[in-house]
Amino acid sequence: MKMEMMNENGAKDLLEAQANVWKYTYNYVTGMSLRCALELGIPDIIASHDKPLTLSELVKALPIPVTKSPHIYRLMRILVHMGFFAVQKDVEDKECYTLTPSSKILLKTNKKGLSPLPQMATDPLIVTTCSRLSSWFLSSTDSTPFEIANGVDFWSYHRQHLDSGKLFNEAMAGDTKFVSDMVVKELQPMLEGSESLVDVGGGTGTMARAISNALPSIKCTVYDLTQVVSNMQETHNLEFVSGDMFHYVPSADVILLKWILHDWSDQECVKILKQCRDAISKKEKGGKVIIIDIVIDNKIGAHDHIETQLCLDMIMMVLFNGKERTEREWEKLFLDAGFTSYKITHTLGLRSFIEIFP
Repeated sequence: MKMEMMNENGAKDLLEAQANVWKYTYNYVTGMSLRCALELGIPDIIASHDKPLTLSELVKALPIPVTKSPHIYRLMRILVHMGFFAVQKDVEDKECYTLTPSSKILLKTNKKGLSPLPQMATDPLIVTTCSRLSSWFLSSTDSTPFEIANGVDFWSYHRQHLDSGKLFNEAMAGDTKFVSDMVVKELQPMLEGSESLVDVGGGTGTMARAISNALPSIKCTVYDLTQVVSNMQETHNLEFVSGDMFHYVPSADVILLKWILHDWSDQECVKILKQCRDAISKKEKGGKVIIIDIVIDNKIGAHDHIETQLCLDMIMMVLFNGKERTEREWEKLFLDAGFTSYKITHTLGLRSFIEIFP
């Protein structure tokens, strides 16, 4: 009897192991299914009708051949399972599709929507590059997997291929717009008493503009490469300055680094942070650097959050030779760059606020 129970438990464990292998082997299908729904415009079609849609109504609204109609149910079934759509019954007891919070933030009509992000992350360029990961491990090159797959580094590629660069910039700007109100709310007490802020690598100024609008007493500067900030519209408390963060950062009470340092190696991050430390104008009066980035092993985070953070860490390795960091890894960077202390605030989902002090 005991042997029979052991065999049953052993078989159950093996089947669970098999299911886990299958789950992650085919996990890419979920991202591709979402990409397909966005390319077909399914969330926007449902939103435009102002009411839940039956399967037949959805199929009729889609620009697809009749021969493909029977397969839409299968696409919607996995997307419902993933939480991007929900099903409810209408007055005739027919199943209808509705939006969920996850699909609402992917609407093209949503000014703070995230639709470019999943499209960028599932782009064949990124997927193909990830397939070269084992070749990179086996090679002795210092190049990134992206360079091995495409012949140039990530940034050079996007300068040469404007469509890919545009999608990447839209994805990053969309993320900034999405979190801008939440970020500004959390930043307000951190910026108390500050008169100036430099957003290093601030792109076209989405975050800095939100801060300058909410806190008009603070002079905000967006600092980025010339091709990024040229011809940008300035205001009385928002300006754009071009330059290289590895060699110089403009002086300010607060230096902001949002979603920047994870792109770079530890050595490169130390160089950037040293420039930021030198730029703090009020070192003895509340001057600081504020980082918005991932802190891995956040104990208050859900399992799915940790898994997503680890996936993003792999993407940083593949694309940039960057990384997502644990608190201990962040602390070493700060000490190596000459900072004395730091404070982490976990209030931004997958990401955290890190205040570091000279």
